[in-house]
Amino acid sequence: MRQQALTAEAGQKITQNSEKLALARGETAFAMLLTLSVCHLLNDMVQSLVPALYPILKENYALSFSQIGLITLAFQCTASLLQPVVGFYTDKRPAPYSLPVGMASTLAGLLLLSQAASYPVILLAAAMIGVGSSIFHPEASRVARLASGGRYGLAQSLFQVGGNFGQAIGPLLAAFIVVPRGQHSIVWFSAAALLGMAMLTRVGGWYARQQRAAGPKRPAHADGTPMRRGKVLFAVGILVMLIFSKNVYTASLNSYYTFYLIETFGISIQEAQFYLFIYLVSIVVGLVLGGMVSDRIGRLPVIWFSILGVLPFTLLLPYVGLTATVVLTVIIGLIMSSAFPAILVYAQHLMPGRVGLVAGIFFGFSFGLGGLGAAALGALADQVGIRSVYIACAYLPILGILTALLPNIEKKAA
Repeated sequence: MRQQALTAEAGQKITQNSEKLALARGETAFAMLLTLSVCHLLNDMVQSLVPALYPILKENYALSFSQIGLITLAFQCTASLLQPVVGFYTDKRPAPYSLPVGMASTLAGLLLLSQAASYPVILLAAAMIGVGSSIFHPEASRVARLASGGRYGLAQSLFQVGGNFGQAIGPLLAAFIVVPRGQHSIVWFSAAALLGMAMLTRVGGWYARQQRAAGPKRPAHADGTPMRRGKVLFAVGILVMLIFSKNVYTASLNSYYTFYLIETFGISIQEAQFYLFIYLVSIVVGLVLGGMVSDRIGRLPVIWFSILGVLPFTLLLPYVGLTATVVLTVIIGLIMSSAFPAILVYAQHLMPGRVGLVAGIFFGFSFGLGGLGAAALGALADQVGIRSVYIACAYLPILGILTALLPNIEKKAA
């Protein structure tokens, strides 16, 4: 027994040393990034069932568009309020095993949503899923940066692509499973949440070993370009405005695209969910391309192109037929999604050592702003119709011109 214990201990030390050596050489831990990406897929797949259920919930409970917007607000505001707080706390006291705890909250919200029989219970379930998101994203983003080996844009895009692919297949699963079988069939997706909890426990163990290997005196990712506090806050404010314009427009598609297609072109719910899936897949592709390109040419050019460059396509969208609508939304998804890895890595360089806080701000607070936008768009849709919403939202990418105010910190660092 003693010999087996010593052998196991020796094996663990060899694993720790090899991991430490790989990180010291600047190697990218692709196995860990892949695991994180799969966990992000499972997490966001479950979470994407909430907007995918909107047509069913609207019909079953006779909800208005304003009430649909409030469901989005309940989900995104819990994430918005808690994510920066969680990120700030874990920057000082990393909590590797908080990752499966966040997935457990998502699981509880999922089970509650499957059994919800009233509108307030639906809101509570959406809020619990938002809490799971607020716990998951800051620490998972920190682990992705730790495993990046210096290829920060690629690491963040690989991490994010799992989440967006999960968001993409969620509506497809809803179309073929939940829509035919009803709200209670959501409970079947609890298996995905349980699998995510098991995988995140393994990720937490890897992260804890890296902490012990690094030692208590090593600063957490303190790489970047030091700037005066005022300039940093100004630049972060600009980034939040850019993410706001992106997320409000994205919320208009995520929350109301199926309604727009059904109302404008008279297609079925399942067909509309399929077109939503196509749009969400384009976001996945855009994320990967955005991360890879930003590592090569820099963050600012990608941000410029992604936010402002999508403007001609958003202006054209409300005035075309079904086929052109699908094509334009794919182009919009590809271009607009490419900004997120670049913005996130740029912000991490602005605020060195604050990986969790940055993740909390841009995964949480800015997405919460998107939730407020979704609620406002729902109220607008009730008053003037869905098509008018897309006409109004088409001008949001003009805010991309604010990129001109961002300092070129990569040039300074070089």
